[in-house]
Amino acid sequence: MKKVRTGTFALNAPFGLWSALFIIAPLIMVGYFAFTNADGQFCTESMQEIFTHRNHAGQLMYVQLFGRSMWYGAVATAISLVLAFPLAHFMAQTKASAQRMLMILIMVPMWMNFLIATDAWRFILDSLPWLRIADTPAAAILGMVYFFVPFMILPIYTVMNRMNVSLLEAAQDLGAGRLEVLRRVIVPLSMPGVVSGIIMVFVPSVSIFFVNDRLGNVMLIGDVIERLVFDQIHLGAALSLVLMVMVLVCMLVLNRFSSRERGAFVT
Repeated sequence: MKKVRTGTFALNAPFGLWSALFIIAPLIMVGYFAFTNADGQFCTESMQEIFTHRNHAGQLMYVQLFGRSMWYGAVATAISLVLAFPLAHFMAQTKASAQRMLMILIMVPMWMNFLIATDAWRFILDSLPWLRIADTPAAAILGMVYFFVPFMILPIYTVMNRMNVSLLEAAQDLGAGRLEVLRRVIVPLSMPGVVSGIIMVFVPSVSIFFVNDRLGNVMLIGDVIERLVFDQIHLGAALSLVLMVMVLVCMLVLNRFSSRERGAFVT
């Protein structure tokens, strides 16, 4: 038993070290800068500024940026889900060789450099002026969907590919049509993958920077944080902390919703 525990500890040690250095330590640093001033003294001025600072129009600037970022992230996530679900379902129904080919086609854009891909999309939009979406929110959302839709496809496809085919056959034997099977069997069983995909797309979409500015000329909270880190690190850390809490709340809500859906299917 002692040897087993020692072996388990040795296997988990690299992951624990990685988490401590690149997850826990950065979070502690963000919390420290968010609640201190330039002298290192505890204060809440940065947090107060987030909810009190107003722009020239008298609007709460940072609150408005948070709302805009959440909205754009939600729209990009919804579009990604609409595109990913039928494609993942199609992939799960094809042969193994076709699945591998489709998987490669999905993964290829992820191998491209982030900045180069963004500039390529900018060139495409500028070359098609009749679309009239360059420097608009639609272009920013298009960039989000392009970069993050693979993260929606993969978890949904993984769940669907492992789905018990006998459940689908049983539903068809009981007289359920294709739409009924999709609504009452496939969708509920796919919810773990859907929730994972939503989280994997929504989180980076909310905090993304450069893409929305380059394609849509839109300022989101990620762009503000990226700029403040070099000029006003305490305010940037406070914005990062608030954004992290908001995203965490959204994830908890999604997990609760997923649990209810699985419970409803079981009952």
